[in-house]
Amino acid sequence: MGSKTTMGTKTNGLNATAATLRPLADRVVAKPLAREEMTKSGIMLPDTAKEKPMRGTVIAAGEGRRTDDGVRIPLEVQVGDQILFTKYAGSEFKLADEELLILSEKDILAVVAS
Repeated sequence: MGSKTTMGTKTNGLNATAATLRPLADRVVAKPLAREEMTKSGIMLPDTAKEKPMRGTVIAAGEGRRTDDGVRIPLEVQVGDQILFTKYAGSEFKLADEELLILSEKDILAVVAS
């Protein structure tokens, strides 16, 4: 899988739309995984009953935060990582009909091993 950089953000070909985004400092843009449409027993869930996803894929990442003395601390996550994040983390937004989430690195709980 080829890796390209747009405005300092690696995209790994995951999402051409997110290639136009450049999160600042310790922020990442994630594409939440699809919400459950149906229960295990086969009951369809309306949008109001669906749980907010807490898992997603990093599609763009900032360069990391700076300390008070100007040293940059790189992010521990990178583009393509599957992550778990806090339930009400970040800000949801739509870009080219795609639901995305921008959140701080501190709201990321773990990287899911593949």
